[in-house]
Amino acid sequence: MAEKQMVDVFILGKKYSVPSTLTIMDAMEYAGYQLIRGCGCRSGFCGACATIYRTKGENKLKVVLACQSQVEDGMYLTQIPFFPGKKAVYNMDKIEPTAETMGELYPELYKCIGCNACTKGCSQGLNVMQYIAYAQRGEFEKCAEESSDCVGCGICASRCPAGITHYNVGLLARRITGKYIAPESKHLSERVQEIKDGKMDAELDELMSKSIDELKDLYNHRDIAK
Repeated sequence: MAEKQMVDVFILGKKYSVPSTLTIMDAMEYAGYQLIRGCGCRSGFCGACATIYRTKGENKLKVVLACQSQVEDGMYLTQIPFFPGKKAVYNMDKIEPTAETMGELYPELYKCIGCNACTKGCSQGLNVMQYIAYAQRGEFEKCAEESSDCVGCGICASRCPAGITHYNVGLLARRITGKYIAPESKHLSERVQEIKDGKMDAELDELMSKSIDELKDLYNHRDIAK
């Protein structure tokens, strides 16, 4: 059996030798770290494992998701499970679905210099700068569609020289679209009313009475629509 090729990585300043085939997340566990935060889905869909790293001999900082990115020799790692970007406070029942509203809540939108660093850094491959342009023009439906796969990892915001919190802008656009622009979903409205009327109480009570293992079994054997 061929010997594993090993690389050296630095986690919290301490050097570890790990297999070169591992992701950053797997390498941390291989090194003995027990991950209880910032590990979410492990497939790139929750955005919880944003990681800053620099490789030996280079000054440039890089930002990736630890579950998607393979280790490199001489990698120095720092995790940022949450990027503290600006999140505006608003009442969805009172705001107007206009470009002026977006500008009032996120005025830094108009400081965008078109550097495209947000798009280049996106772990989901989204055209982030484009959906910011849609938000600037008040084209919320287009912004919502373009940003729909955003996982809120914060990598885009960490790269932005204008201080834009792109993922929160996209979130507001999706909320505005859902409340004011998209046509009403009749079957959803009917189901919400059924819940309010208590028609689901028996099923909810049954679920609440189950153990964690029973709930896991139900989830793992659920019917999935094709």
